[in-house]
Amino acid sequence: QVRLVESGGDLVQPGGSLRLSCAASGVIIRTLGMGWYRQAPGKQREWVATVTTVDNTEYADSVKGRFTVSRDSVKNWVYLQMDSLKPEDTAVYYCKIETAPWADNWGQGTQVTVSS
Repeated sequence: QVRLVESGGDLVQPGGSLRLSCAASGVIIRTLGMGWYRQAPGKQREWVATVTTVDNTEYADSVKGRFTVSRDSVKNWVYLQMDSLKPEDTAVYYCKIETAPWADNWGQGTQVTVSS
């Protein structure tokens, strides 16, 4: 059974940093596309970043230059380093497998709150 577990969310001041982690089990993610998404209160879930099957990275314009997605193939984890955080980054963050046939697998989410 495929399982994704996010962690690392916290309350942080504007301008601060956090690193989110996504631990995968039941599937080897080394060659899979892995994405990060977020959902703010009252808003639809939106795509944030992807590390592709060949380890290219892609980012939403709203986070480009501030967030960095990476993977640890030994640990089978994916990370989202978030720097220069803004209040509008406040959301529940989710990781997701982007590659079929596992593309419907989501984690439970981790809360990030950016506030002074």
